[in-house]
Amino acid sequence: MFARYEGVAWEERFLPRLTSRQIREMPKADALVILPIGAVEQHGPHLPVMTDALIGEATLTLALERLPADAPVWLLPPIAYGKSNEHLGLPGTVSISAATLQGLVTDIAASLKLSGFGKLLLFNTHGGNVDLLNVVSREIRIAHDMTVFYLSPSSLGAADGVIDPHELEYGIHGGDYETSIVMAIKPQWVQGQWLASELPNIGDKRFLTLEGGIRFAWRMADISESGICGDATKATAAKGEIIQERVADILAEAFAELCAFDVADVRGASKVSP
Repeated sequence: MFARYEGVAWEERFLPRLTSRQIREMPKADALVILPIGAVEQHGPHLPVMTDALIGEATLTLALERLPADAPVWLLPPIAYGKSNEHLGLPGTVSISAATLQGLVTDIAASLKLSGFGKLLLFNTHGGNVDLLNVVSREIRIAHDMTVFYLSPSSLGAADGVIDPHELEYGIHGGDYETSIVMAIKPQWVQGQWLASELPNIGDKRFLTLEGGIRFAWRMADISESGICGDATKATAAKGEIIQERVADILAEAFAELCAFDVADVRGASKVSP
């Protein structure tokens, strides 16, 4: 079960617990700084509004325990709020604007650069942040010459074979996937008596999708009456535990790769015929 501010991630890899002198003197050539970004928004009648931010913190807590002691990976305080305006009007949603989130992330990156860090990972657990963080990552790269990575752990395939493929495609909010994870990490925060099931009527479309292919702009009220997209009635803590263990293993390997990565190595050599 997840406990905030406990364990290796928070005691040994939480950057703000160090002093200014410690940060100045630490090796930074390969150091990777992780900025978790989530959301506080409605997740139907059964999940806490902190679901996205909670999943991000719990996932990193588990993953960072699996790193070698000398891995130069550091964790920043999470940004709990995200661009959640698609959920505004539904109780409990606390959204910040795209401009506010972009400014916040950019300012944090600029500060890290001044402290000598050159690698930043935007660790996102809210679908509504994805497109913006893609743009922000490149803006930081251009403005501050930093190597910027961004990922959403839900994209790593850890739920394959655990969650039904149809649910993985359309259960994008408060369904089996998220509910199973919260059941595993904070079961007392799940209101099991109110588990909901609702999927959008889009499965018969050839080209239109919610998050891939040809997309259309939507508010949650456009696609759901209950505030969820998915089937939470199928969720179990056992599924959530499997997903979290898989994600943690993948991330432990991925973080090592990101620390060793040099963007200069990607550039190919031009071959021009005489």
